[in-house]
Amino acid sequence: MELSHSDRAQVLVEALPYIQCYNKKTVVVKYGGNAMISEELRKAVISDIILLKLVGINVVVIHGGGPEINAMLKKTGKESRFVNGLRYTDEETMEIVQMVLCGKVNKDLVATLNRSGGSAIGLCGLDGGMLKAVRRMEDGTDYGLVGDIVEVDPKPIQDAIADGFIPVISTVAQGIDAETSYNVNADTAAAKVATAIGAEKLILLTDVRGLLRDKNDESTLISRIHPSDVPRLMKENVIAGGMIPKIDCCVEAVRSGVARAHILDGRIPHSILIEVLSDAGIGTMIW
Repeated sequence: MELSHSDRAQVLVEALPYIQCYNKKTVVVKYGGNAMISEELRKAVISDIILLKLVGINVVVIHGGGPEINAMLKKTGKESRFVNGLRYTDEETMEIVQMVLCGKVNKDLVATLNRSGGSAIGLCGLDGGMLKAVRRMEDGTDYGLVGDIVEVDPKPIQDAIADGFIPVISTVAQGIDAETSYNVNADTAAAKVATAIGAEKLILLTDVRGLLRDKNDESTLISRIHPSDVPRLMKENVIAGGMIPKIDCCVEAVRSGVARAHILDGRIPHSILIEVLSDAGIGTMIW
């Protein structure tokens, strides 16, 4: 159904107070999942990011690249292996992760933003020592060269924003406990970056509606939770599986000064704009 002129005007009027509220503030978007694979969704995300920038909202993009890494590993005859949901990363895999994330995926995304009228610059966690990490050691489990971020230097990101760019960051970190690079989780990196640069919002694009009370029923979406609700929801097994690390990242960000964190369905075109610039809001907000 085509919108009438008055309906179009109403959309713009509704967006105005949000544009005023977030003007010159920063939103960190973790970009991954189907929103990176589907061409339609990719175009929607790119246009959302550029529009936010044009109305005066700073956007920092943190991206993953799991499917591209899987494809390159397959080409080299190397099997993908996961431990507790994280990619086991030996030295050979780390070389491929760094090459694919910091090279192809990052630069393709930067080029797409620039071709679409944006002004983006590609960075990786190694640039300027932006992301520093130590090897993940958890209950004796070996993840290989998977790192936990212990320090974020916000200066390279802040400098890029000050120069008018949209920073696009790949999540490879500099090891401080060994002379190596580390593969770090993109959700975790997004939360750490959001905290370090004083972002107003953290948005995690994923492949589900948000936090569901019944994981098999999308109508049971929980639209808002407070960090104090999390222990109860974990006990009730509402927060379980792959949702645990996402909620943990959002809670950490909110407790560290980020005003709002959102888990959004990246399968919905323009989900970023709907969340940031409308009364409706979608997904789950942690505040």
